[in-house]
Amino acid sequence: MQLKMSEKSLFAVLLRSPWWVSVLVAFGSFLALRLIVPEVYAFFGSLPFVVIAVVATWRQLRAPSASRIAAGLEALRAMSWEGFARALEEGFRREGYGVKRAEGAVDFELEKAGRVSLVCARRWKASVTGVEPLRELVAAGQKRGAGECVYVCAGEMTGNARGFAKEKAVRVVEGVELVMLARP
Repeated sequence: MQLKMSEKSLFAVLLRSPWWVSVLVAFGSFLALRLIVPEVYAFFGSLPFVVIAVVATWRQLRAPSASRIAAGLEALRAMSWEGFARALEEGFRREGYGVKRAEGAVDFELEKAGRVSLVCARRWKASVTGVEPLRELVAAGQKRGAGECVYVCAGEMTGNARGFAKEKAVRVVEGVELVMLARP
């Protein structure tokens, strides 16, 4: 069983925040704890926030800049379907998935730890994505009993499409995540 941190937990929020926010929380918790327990215990009480600050710093240093993301997305949009598909396959394999090409509304079938995920990536170049390709992906996922549906896009999604993706738990791979996955 794989444990997953809640997106709304304090640690998840701190991991998405700038590193210095975690340092401030660690310092504040140390000062507050010091009022009621000895300094050694206050240090250990604030240690999780220090660890989160280190992890957040590491992630932020490794994250590509906005200009690199924009250049990466442009490079991906310039690729042919075959080149883009190969880049995605390699990216998913690096993440530990078994990858098979698929037909219809689905472009790839991923398998990891006995769990099947379906990926729709063929419309990655579309400047704006609506709800219809997401509906097709969800229908294919229900038909095949997939554990997860993934939609890949390098353009924008309409508000309705984002709402539909959130409602149906479709994972959208775009922006930084897409550039890191496909590495043009």
